[in-house]
Amino acid sequence: MDKYGVTTNPIFMPGNVEPRYDEFISFIGISVDHDSDTNAFTDATLAYRNACLNAIEYLKTFGYTGEQAYLLLGAAPIEGRLSGVVDIPNACCSLYLPTAIFDFDVRPTADGPRRADRGQCAVTS
Repeated sequence: MDKYGVTTNPIFMPGNVEPRYDEFISFIGISVDHDSDTNAFTDATLAYRNACLNAIEYLKTFGYTGEQAYLLLGAAPIEGRLSGVVDIPNACCSLYLPTAIFDFDVRPTADGPRRADRGQCAVTS
């Protein structure tokens, strides 16, 4: 690694992993704590948390419980990105959820979401 000037941390090239998704729904979060209405400026952790919470709320409109949506995001091949951590006022993070992992259409439409009973796989303890 000395030849490439990288001596403290490894670099790697990931292999091709299938399936590859080409259509995503994107959720954005910014570094604002909505519970206390305060701006956390460049807090990327809070921004990514808000992106995840936005995705959970979106999935709930299709009949998932909050717990189901949380578990789905933990197991799905989502892509998380730091979209902007530059200057004040906000950090911005994005969460990309592939639409092909669902057996129904989760894309936004003019008619709105089609809510269905998704059962119950988890409960908050």
